Amino acid sequence: MSKSQQTPQSAPFSKSLFGSDNNPSNIMPAKLTADSTLKFRCHPGVSCFTNCCGNINIILTPYDILRIRRPLNLTADEFLLRFTTPVYLEKTDLPGVKIHLDENGRCPFVTEEGCTIYPYRPTTCRYYPVGMSYFHAAGNEGTAAEEFYFLVKEPYCKGHEEPKEQTIREWRIDQGIDESDEMNREWMEIVMRRKSFGLQATLSEPAQKMFFMASTDLDKFRDFVFNSSFLETYDVDEETLAKIKTDDIALMKFSCKYLASSIFGTKDLAIKAEKVKERVEKNKANQGEVEKQAMETYEELRRDHELLKKKIETQKKVEKKS
Repeated sequence: MSKSQQTPQSAPFSKSLFGSDNNPSNIMPAKLTADSTLKFRCHPGVSCFTNCCGNINIILTPYDILRIRRPLNLTADEFLLRFTTPVYLEKTDLPGVKIHLDENGRCPFVTEEGCTIYPYRPTTCRYYPVGMSYFHAAGNEGTAAEEFYFLVKEPYCKGHEEPKEQTIREWRIDQGIDESDEMNREWMEIVMRRKSFGLQATLSEPAQKMFFMASTDLDKFRDFVFNSSFLETYDVDEETLAKIKTDDIALMKFSCKYLASSIFGTKDLAIKAEKVKERVEKNKANQGEVEKQAMETYEELRRDHELLKKKIETQKKVEKKS
């Protein structure tokens, strides 16, 4: 069984997708802003170097997957199979992936010398020890999510004892987080908005599979767009089609618009007028069929009732004669 066919696991999260920590006691009880001061520095000289790279859930965003697999010269399929495990995201029914840890519970890209993919490392790793939380009210289409920061301070981490001080804003620039956030924003909005609905209404299995494909495998999503009935259903302009045919970043952002449209019914992608009409007619036909079935069921019940009534009357007559 391939990794893409496995059932996602339920991963423990505490506060956010980025910088999450399994032990809430390690999260400092303070709501931080971009101008809050952070005292921290990680380098090979600290005694705990790379300790944070083990026993951790490193969730991968679509941009993380694209950014990591490119220098490794791997297709999405190969990367997912070799380095990831399916997992549900942020206490939702949305399936994604996390890095598959080795037999020692450590990230497969980490050695004693440090991270072998450091320039391309995931967003989660860039944020540590800072976490960022998103809050998006359910059903509020077009509204931006509220964001704030918090600090994760684990007992073993000596980076907090280093003298270097900087604001979280400066930390973000130093770690290349701004680019990651910009690329991840639309996808994160979908995840956080879905989370705000809770688990009362779950996505159908086909919808979950579509979310997984669009979020993890751009190669397959591109094939889906250009080699299925997708373009017969959705109205996509020629300029966009030309871009997403060869530009992975454009395709990734397009996939987010499609997911928002299909999951929440947003107007990011327009369905062709003829398809809307066709769907209305189909719904009318289905409604007529439902009404017909309901009438047939009613008639059957009425006939059964009449037969039962006659049977009871006949039985009473027999009893009177006897």
